Amino acid sequence: MDEENKTAMSPKYNPNEIEKDRYRFWVDGNFFRATGDKEKEPFTIVIPPPNVTGRLHLGHAWDTTMQDTISRMKRMQGYDVLWLPGMDHAGIATQAKVEAKLKEQGENRHNLGRDKFLDVSWDWKEEYADFIRSQWEKLGLGLDYSRERFTLDEGLSNAVREVFVSLYEKGLIYRGEYIINWDPATRTALSDIEVEYAEVQGKFYHMHYPIKETGETIEIATTRPETMLGDTAVAVHPDDERYQHLIGKTVVLPIVGREMEIVADSYVDMEMGSGAVKITPAHDPNDFEIGNRHNLERVLVMNEDGSMNENAGRYQGMDRFECRQEIVKDLQDQGVLFEIKDHPHLVGHSERSGAVVEPYLSTQWFVNMQPLADAAIELQDSDGKVHFVPDRFERTYLHWMENIRDWCISRQLWWGHRIPAWYHKETAELYVGKEEPADSENWEQDEDVLDTWFSSALWPFSTMGWPDDDSEDFKRYFPTDVLVTGYDIIFFWVARMIFQSKQFTGKRPFQDVLIHGLIRDAQGQKMSKSLGNGVDPMDVIDQYGADSLRYFLLTGSTPGQDLRFHWEKVEATWNFANKVWNASRFSLMNMEDFDYEDIDLNREKSLADKWILTRLNETIDHVTRNTNKYEFGEAGRHLYNFIWDELCDWYIEMAKLPLYGDDEAQKKTTRSVLAYVLDQTMRMLHPYMPFITEEIWQQLPHKGASITVAKWPEAKEELHDETASSEMKRLVSIIKSVRNIRAEVDTPMSRQIKLFIKTENEAISAELENNRGYLESFCNPSELVIATDVASPDKAMSAVVTGSELFLPLEGLIDFDKEIERLEKELAKWTKEVERVQKKLANEGFVNKAPQQVVDDERQKEKDYLEKQAKVKARLEELKS
Repeated sequence: MDEENKTAMSPKYNPNEIEKDRYRFWVDGNFFRATGDKEKEPFTIVIPPPNVTGRLHLGHAWDTTMQDTISRMKRMQGYDVLWLPGMDHAGIATQAKVEAKLKEQGENRHNLGRDKFLDVSWDWKEEYADFIRSQWEKLGLGLDYSRERFTLDEGLSNAVREVFVSLYEKGLIYRGEYIINWDPATRTALSDIEVEYAEVQGKFYHMHYPIKETGETIEIATTRPETMLGDTAVAVHPDDERYQHLIGKTVVLPIVGREMEIVADSYVDMEMGSGAVKITPAHDPNDFEIGNRHNLERVLVMNEDGSMNENAGRYQGMDRFECRQEIVKDLQDQGVLFEIKDHPHLVGHSERSGAVVEPYLSTQWFVNMQPLADAAIELQDSDGKVHFVPDRFERTYLHWMENIRDWCISRQLWWGHRIPAWYHKETAELYVGKEEPADSENWEQDEDVLDTWFSSALWPFSTMGWPDDDSEDFKRYFPTDVLVTGYDIIFFWVARMIFQSKQFTGKRPFQDVLIHGLIRDAQGQKMSKSLGNGVDPMDVIDQYGADSLRYFLLTGSTPGQDLRFHWEKVEATWNFANKVWNASRFSLMNMEDFDYEDIDLNREKSLADKWILTRLNETIDHVTRNTNKYEFGEAGRHLYNFIWDELCDWYIEMAKLPLYGDDEAQKKTTRSVLAYVLDQTMRMLHPYMPFITEEIWQQLPHKGASITVAKWPEAKEELHDETASSEMKRLVSIIKSVRNIRAEVDTPMSRQIKLFIKTENEAISAELENNRGYLESFCNPSELVIATDVASPDKAMSAVVTGSELFLPLEGLIDFDKEIERLEKELAKWTKEVERVQKKLANEGFVNKAPQQVVDDERQKEKDYLEKQAKVKARLEELKS
């Protein structure tokens, strides 16, 4: 044993005591650092970088625990593992947090100016990065901190500029005026997937627009009457006979008085409403396209904060929703608005601020996505494809890529990667480059920053030193092996990493992407602040320890499925850890002065020894295979059953016989097997429960400084014994049957009983005779007969197991007089219940008037009571005969 790390195991399992210093031991020992050892095959995971907006939640704990489990196992399997940590600057979210903090202090970013605001933002980042690292520590994550990255650090900033300039020079990044999703709360553009849609109860406002030439009116309907102030046309379908005579005529826009043309456009649905639609090119993406086709003016009627601007006339300065109320009132007063109907419809909300998103005409930077998407789709038809686990999520990914839209990448923020574009102060010439223009005093840089996901999309390779192709880490550790993430960001992040990696490295960013679901509360609701049902993972760790939380998270669901959080299940995993602790402590108490060199598995072994070594082999195969497939729940089930049911409840109990006996040779054999099995079991359990396994392993006879770098268990063919497994299965069945019979007749194990075992053949008899010691110890018989010709005793309890029949005479199990007295009382109880329910069912009023379910329930009770009454009668007759 390692005397430096060996300490007496506490009588009680206290996770907080065990876990408090262990992480520093791992980090200071550099056990998590990728070595670059060319003798080892590399294995790489990059952490999905958490946002520096706050502390980690349960979803982060789940996600990172899976990554830690994979990386710990691979490290033990001999790989040169790099699990790279890092954090994301999270542009909109972080800036919103910093601005809220400034507001509390009576300050704002505009008063501070850009440079000072960024200084405050960096201070925020450092504060919350420390919080996140402390949480990583409490979870026990085996991260290589020597390679930690941040999406705004210098290396990643270089990569971002390289990508932006390259895409621009290829014509895949462009600047243009388009309708974008606008968040009036944060005053920035949003990409399509940053908009969340929710059904709201809105209104359809029906109006009559007058036609100048004919005196007619044309019916128009809208859900947003405030945008009519920006109308520049009315459109009808060219084949709509109702409006053929009006095409080219002039409509007068109510309130504003603007004269507009009636245009013909096949986009219009003749069956929808009146078949005529108002066109507002500056406030609707479809109207924008119609406006382009007909050279319509674009009239923007709102400011960036959602208030009405100078083009809104007398409504200028009003909030957009206040304007809606006023304009509706005015339209009604003028007789233009003739009907308002309720209309439930989907309304976009900002994922970050929750504000209603405004379709808004704005000059922004875009990525032309089609060529990038086509290449990423083609990748999935090659040997170098990304493997989705579960594979059904590949269809989700491909569906989005096949229906891709251009990506708006500019954000009206200060916190982020500033767009590397400059405008000449005099000529308005545009320059895009990785460096500032030589005469920088004559140029002004674009004020906007890039969408956070633009830099995050480069994460798997920018963190490795790209675009420096000579980077040792990039050459050795990229592409990465597996990404672990939730299904909710397949579009946001996974897809973008794939197409950017294919574009700039020619390779997939990761071989596998393991998709998990969301963590929900016990009722299946999504955890949220508004519902107050969130759970802080640090609170769970404080109460039950990191190992208990980790094991629950890993084994609580299957890949791709959501996970429901139950405190009771976390407590159950604590009970499991406690079982492991107590079993290990007992074993170690019987291994004093026993060293690694003393382990000898070539000695004469008992049936229990052979069996547990066989089951260990099988468990190693199951756990290795399932963990490699990311089936953590299935691997955990095998581990749990082996440790709790077989190692603790059976082998350790059986090991007490030689350990407490006088045969020193048997003691040494048992200690060898026990030490070996515990060592291998702790190694298997280590990726799931790293703290408790390291603590126990340090007390066991072992080689090596830490279990984190101990060799992963491998099944040993020479220790596999199917015969022993079969014999032990029969033995356990007999012992369990005897215990069940004792429990049925309330006979404690301390009272000796007679046990007769009738076997099918002499071979089984010989087998059981060879293991008589176990039967005598665990069945406590006053007399044990094993033979093929055992006669069935009178008045006996019996049970059938494979190859044998058991008989336990009642005379030795119970006090006949007391049992008869007890059964007569029980018979009276069931007879009374039968009479009561039959009387009820004989009542025609009850049967005819009561709900059918109630009557059926009573009939089921009658059946149950009669069965119980019959069983008690039969037992009484047997005892009295």
